[in-house]
Amino acid sequence: MSTPAAEHARDHASADGIAARARGLTKAYGSGETTVLALDSVDVDIARGRFTAVMGPSGSGKSTLMHCLAGLDSVSAGQVWLGDTEITGLKDRELTRLRRDRIGFMFQSFNLIPTLNAAENITLPMDIAGKKPDEKWLDQVIDTLGLRDRLKHRPSQLSGGQQQRVACARALASRPELIFADEPTGNLDSRAGLEVLAFLREAVDSLGQTVVMVTHDPGAAAHSDLVVFLGDGKIVDEMEHPTAEAVLERMRLFAGGNTQTPGFDVVRDQFDEGAAPAEED
Repeated sequence: MSTPAAEHARDHASADGIAARARGLTKAYGSGETTVLALDSVDVDIARGRFTAVMGPSGSGKSTLMHCLAGLDSVSAGQVWLGDTEITGLKDRELTRLRRDRIGFMFQSFNLIPTLNAAENITLPMDIAGKKPDEKWLDQVIDTLGLRDRLKHRPSQLSGGQQQRVACARALASRPELIFADEPTGNLDSRAGLEVLAFLREAVDSLGQTVVMVTHDPGAAAHSDLVVFLGDGKIVDEMEHPTAEAVLERMRLFAGGNTQTPGFDVVRDQFDEGAAPAEED
């Protein structure tokens, strides 16, 4: 199944309004009888200036999709573009430069350098590239994320939520075309997780960024504009303007009502009665 945007743009080279796209994206691991097809001829478009969540049970291919779209993993077949640039034919050095200059990353582990303070961690990718940050933009990012009074603190002096905000600022600092977030709230308690999701939402709404987030959490997906559902390496559905309850119900349908399917146990108790997740003290 393709997303509607992919269907409409299938034969068009223009990437106007599209931050990233894939056509016939296939990723296989192994060979012969041991081959595992992680992605199976996926067509997808990621719209600019929107927050897209990618969901699916464990093993559905959601992280593989993100890694291939971001140029972090090679593809077995198909094509991937960032804007108008096809990345599937780029050499390693060109891919490294593209990721550094045009993509921001957030991961479940914060990946902060413990010997650097927050300000230094935020500008580290640009420092490595020998580029000076746009100070006006950087100030806007820092203030949007509420980090002004934490810039001199090292990671060990910050809470988990504050560390993830620093990671978010680092992803935003170079004003990338696209931000990929892989389970960015996975190591946070519910309150800190909600803060980070709110900041990602703010990055889209106030800063004009484009965010793609891989998550297993319906509550996290509810912060997005669009949820793309994967199953067995294929896009099986999508949902505009999602709510946590609607996302969980859709996921249950894909699993044939089996709430023991991997990926559901984390959120089952929170949403069984349609309740929002409880905040931790």
